[in-house]
Amino acid sequence: MLGYYLRLALKSFRRTPGLTALMVGAIAFGIAACIVTLTEYHRMSSNPIWWKNNVLYAVTMDSWDPNPQDALDPANPTLAPDQLTYQDATYLYNSDIPKRKTLIAYLSGALSGAPGQTAPLWVRTQVTTGDFFRMFDIPFEYGGPWNAAADRGPEPVIVLSQQENDELFSGADSVGRDILWDRRRFRIVGVLNHWDPRPRYYDLSHTAHGDFGSSADVFIPFKWDSTLQMWPSGQMAFWGPPGAAPVVTYQQLTGSETVWILMWVELPTAAQRERFLDFMNAYWAQQRRAGRFQRPQNNHLWKVSQWLRIHHVVNDDSRLLLRLAFAFLAVCLINTVGILLAKFLRGAPMTGIRRALGASRRQIFEQHLTEVALLSLAGSGLGLALGALGLLGLHAMYANSFDAYGRSAHFDSLGVIWALTLAAASTLLAGLYPAWRIGRASPALYLKNQ
Repeated sequence: MLGYYLRLALKSFRRTPGLTALMVGAIAFGIAACIVTLTEYHRMSSNPIWWKNNVLYAVTMDSWDPNPQDALDPANPTLAPDQLTYQDATYLYNSDIPKRKTLIAYLSGALSGAPGQTAPLWVRTQVTTGDFFRMFDIPFEYGGPWNAAADRGPEPVIVLSQQENDELFSGADSVGRDILWDRRRFRIVGVLNHWDPRPRYYDLSHTAHGDFGSSADVFIPFKWDSTLQMWPSGQMAFWGPPGAAPVVTYQQLTGSETVWILMWVELPTAAQRERFLDFMNAYWAQQRRAGRFQRPQNNHLWKVSQWLRIHHVVNDDSRLLLRLAFAFLAVCLINTVGILLAKFLRGAPMTGIRRALGASRRQIFEQHLTEVALLSLAGSGLGLALGALGLLGLHAMYANSFDAYGRSAHFDSLGVIWALTLAAASTLLAGLYPAWRIGRASPALYLKNQ
């Protein structure tokens, strides 16, 4: 029977090509709008490392100015800074409670000395620890992260991103080679495979084109920052008591209340989390007695999902666009229902003859529902193609700009599956009423007119 219903549906489409094209187009445009917005919304709101959501924690302590008017986030003045001071970060890092721990800051430097390189290459450099790569499951194409001894040294070791290795060494295995960073010789120990999480969940401090910016170009051990006494290039926030001397030297920076270092810890068990939070609270009490930490105790361990939420990675504009896209799809489906009902009622005389010849209401319903299913399939296919074109157009529009959000537009398979499933199911549900309505029509009325 299915083959028979399909032949009837195709004949119906040929009799009314204009209406058929109008319905397919309406469904397709509604689906395309949903694919673009839902794909981007899912990409923005997703947790890029969901499998470690309950073991990775961002560390925050509120060492900030007690004056509420000087809050880092005026919308939430009680929220602690994302980053830590040098004094607090290095103290907490010395704890042996976490399974792994890492500090993150940024420097500016230039790479030189690669074969055939004619000019230094400016790179955004992340100073961090070897645990950074292991904590965040960062893939390597060649080599691997440095060891704990290199952190303590610090040893002159460096990890390159895939992009920098492609540019300097044409994608070849460069592990073991030497390269100059800021005119100092470093040994390459690893080259990352493609790794560019969006959003950049481990650092939401808006250091490079916002939450959807690219990751660092190269990585060196954290202690090089203090060894070289280089002024950080990332996000920094200053405050000091009235009359405090301005922070102009590196020594003043490390002894000040300036926050500029991110800290993450890996705590696999609840007992470890409680122990580390107790460790933080004890340190806070000690520092408060010494005259620091003038605000109420506000120590936190934030899971990745919580970290994304408190930073409002998905803004209200994105949610509004998502609602508008589904409202547009709903309007398209409502119009399709009206056209389908008019079309089915127009073919009611033929349906009446089939009923008089013995076709049941169920068979009439199945016949018209098959036609709806074909419309849904055609509209979904065209909508998928239009959605792909929309995302490609969005990407091309921002290809040469600094808008990292637009440049990162891409086809997200999970978002597409959700959009197509929802749209196809909605189209089928929308077609239930016209198919049911024509099946309830009395055949006698139409037979009298034949």
